[in-house]
Amino acid sequence: MKTKDKIILASLDLFNEKGERNITTNHIAAELNMSPGNLYYHFRNKSDIIYEIFVQYELLVDHYLHIPDDQALTLDHLVGYLEAVFEGLWAYRFFHRDLEFLLGSDERLRKDYRAFTFRCLNAIKKILKGLQKGLDGVLVELDDEHLESMALNVWLAVTNWMAYLKTAHAGEADEIIDKSMLKQGIYQVLSFTVPYLTDNYLEEIRVLQDKYRPRPLSEA
Repeated sequence: MKTKDKIILASLDLFNEKGERNITTNHIAAELNMSPGNLYYHFRNKSDIIYEIFVQYELLVDHYLHIPDDQALTLDHLVGYLEAVFEGLWAYRFFHRDLEFLLGSDERLRKDYRAFTFRCLNAIKKILKGLQKGLDGVLVELDDEHLESMALNVWLAVTNWMAYLKTAHAGEADEIIDKSMLKQGIYQVLSFTVPYLTDNYLEEIRVLQDKYRPRPLSEA
């Protein structure tokens, strides 16, 4: 593995584990048993490392959300897309934990993330349209304005689910947010489809919701 790739992987692990703002380039160099000078040979600063991590994340999500044209989609397709996206979200979880700070610190990242957002919204809308296709469509026919609103709701639920977990479980000393908790966000996305399902899929969606249902929050 190239040294540059080792730096990216080590940085991602440290950012996920300890939080990006708690990690310096010296920490990354020490993790890899290299000198800071060797690290700076490959990256000018931590912002450049974060940007390269984002590029990898962006390519991963673009791959997950590559939707075939004019294909009728099922609930299994929808869950498959959601599982893949939440896997990616977990693998790069530091990014959405500290998103506002990261975007405010790097104009290049802010610009590219905006374009990434619009691509994802278009892909989500394409998935929703695919769920309307076929003789046995999953969703009833909806106009473009409604589809765009649903797509935005899905995007907000996915990208803010980590922030929700952090605030919802704040103060629970023994609580650790794990991948299974993160994937409970799938329940929320599935819930958006319920009012628009055709009759044949009402029972199937209930079964899927039970699989991902978030555990009740403990009272303070």
